[in-house]
Amino acid sequence: MTAQSSQLFQTLYENDYYLWLDTTVRKLRCADFDTVDWENLIEEIESMGRSEKRALASLLTRLFEHLLKLSYWESERENNANNWKGEITAFRLQIKKLLKDSPSLKPYLNEIFQECYLDSRKVISQLTGQNLANFPPQPIATIQQVWDENWFPDNKSESTQ
Repeated sequence: MTAQSSQLFQTLYENDYYLWLDTTVRKLRCADFDTVDWENLIEEIESMGRSEKRALASLLTRLFEHLLKLSYWESERENNANNWKGEITAFRLQIKKLLKDSPSLKPYLNEIFQECYLDSRKVISQLTGQNLANFPPQPIATIQQVWDENWFPDNKSESTQ
C-alpha cells in the first residue's frame, strides 16, 4: 500500500468508521489485499476479542451480583426474589450463548471467576449498605452451581454449603 493510500485509509478510519468498514470488506471480498488498511483492520480484530472477554466478565459479574442479592439482601428478598431469579436465569442464558458462539472463551471464564465474584461483592456491599466483610471472600457457589439453571441460593446457610 502506498503512503498516500495509507493516509487516505487512516483519514477514512478516523472520520467515517462505517464507510471504512464497508470499504475494507469490499476489498477483502475482491481479494484486493494490496490496498487493505491492515494496521487498522488488525487493531479492530484485536479489539473484538477484548470486547468478547469484557462482555463475558460483565455478564458473570452481574450474575454474581444477583446471586449475592438473593443470598444476603434479606430486607429486599421477599419483594424481589422472583425478579432476581429471573435476572440470574437471563445472565446464565446470555453467558451460555456467548460461550456457544465463542467456545474458546470457556477457559477464560475459569480465569475470571474469582475476580468477577470479588467485583460483584464490592458492588453489592455498596448497593445494600452492608459492610464488605458481611460477604464471604470466596465465591458463594461453585462454577457448576453457577451454571445449574435449577440452582438458586435461598439463604446464607444454603449458599455456603
